[in-house]
Amino acid sequence: MAFPIDLRRCQILGLAGTAILALGGETAGALPVRELLAPSSAHAALGLVGVYFGVVLLIAAWLLLGRLVRSADPPTPRALLLVLAAWATPLLIAPPLFSRDVYSYLAQGAMVDAHIDVYAYGPSHLGGPLADEVAPLWRHTGAPYGPVFMGVASVLSGATRGEVPAGLFGMRLIALLGVALMAAALPRLARHSGADPAAALWLGALNPLVLLHLVAGAHNDAIMLGLLGAGLVAALGRWPILGAVLVTLAALVKAPAALGLVAVVLLQMRSGHHPAKAVLTTGAASAATTVAATAVAGTGYGWIGALDTPVSTQNWALTSLLGRATASLLEKTGSDLAPLAVPVWHTFGLVLTGVLVLLIWWRWRPRPVYALGLSLAAVAAFGPAIRPWYALWGLFLIAAAAPSTSVRHRVAALTGVLALAVLPSGGPADAGQLVLAISGGALAVVVLWQAHLAAQAPALGRTA
Repeated sequence: MAFPIDLRRCQILGLAGTAILALGGETAGALPVRELLAPSSAHAALGLVGVYFGVVLLIAAWLLLGRLVRSADPPTPRALLLVLAAWATPLLIAPPLFSRDVYSYLAQGAMVDAHIDVYAYGPSHLGGPLADEVAPLWRHTGAPYGPVFMGVASVLSGATRGEVPAGLFGMRLIALLGVALMAAALPRLARHSGADPAAALWLGALNPLVLLHLVAGAHNDAIMLGLLGAGLVAALGRWPILGAVLVTLAALVKAPAALGLVAVVLLQMRSGHHPAKAVLTTGAASAATTVAATAVAGTGYGWIGALDTPVSTQNWALTSLLGRATASLLEKTGSDLAPLAVPVWHTFGLVLTGVLVLLIWWRWRPRPVYALGLSLAAVAAFGPAIRPWYALWGLFLIAAAAPSTSVRHRVAALTGVLALAVLPSGGPADAGQLVLAISGGALAVVVLWQAHLAAQAPALGRTA
């Protein structure tokens, strides 16, 4: 007997998940330093269990919703957007979750507002309460973000006068705007690619990674992806110049979005434009946008030299892991080459990424949106720095343009794994925290199984 599925059940289950994880985040999240609890405290432990209980409920609701989307009577895109709004609501008032990056954004915005070179100095140069909130790894490093995001952060800093609670809420609203742009672009991109708009929304906007990291974590990847999606929609229509402008603005938030300009050129060529004209108009629009945005933000071009800021030997990245393993082996053999292991692997990763991107565009150039999604996925997977939310760079566009259901299934499986990969505090996990997290998730599985059995009982009784 199948578990009964309807849209309301999915909405309530997902809402329960985000509400519980938001409540757990009140003691286990990435709280301001003055509110942080010792991980060993009872309240922090209970919060950690609650967060993972809620995350598993959210994943279950999302998977059930996916079955409904693939059914004979799927929900409309409008109904799915209402579900997204319901699931996101508890997270709007939750503390930051799964990362402390939002505090870096606030500190960097305050630096720009104070006319401090945000690309030459880290938040420690600012000093004060905001700098104290930044994760130690990033206190002494320049910002890797472009002038568009730094300008937005500066405006927010001035509007909130450096107050942390107001700044956190403002950053979350900015991220929510980005998610709204993503949700608006997905159906249009899906129709262009011959995909189901409802399925694209399910995978690309209602995805747990979007809720956990773009909404709850307030990452600026949301505004990057929102602008990128809007630019591609414009380029699909009769506004290729506007498309180039919007994609460039996305790249001036985070640089990987610059690959979207290749898609804009190809989309123009598919519309009958001469290749040379498509390249020249896109390049001119992008250059003009970059100059204008940089002048308005007043940050200069230091962000180009600061793009290697996220590169760290301790970063989550395949090449970093291989580099550290190689260094360990070399140290055991007494080799002097051990310090070179990580940089060499990082270089190899960059070369491999470049080769993969070229092959992807050659193979999938008739499908520019899908090629762009695969390219961004390659950049995230083999680059020298990765976080779970980086997976959304490619996932967003793959959701809209994947050529087969099997691709969507693999992406959905990856989502489930990555959604469980980070502690709500954003810090490293010790053995005790891992046990608590697993306990919270296991408890949710037990509750879901009992609910499944309870739903089956009446139907079995009627059959008897």
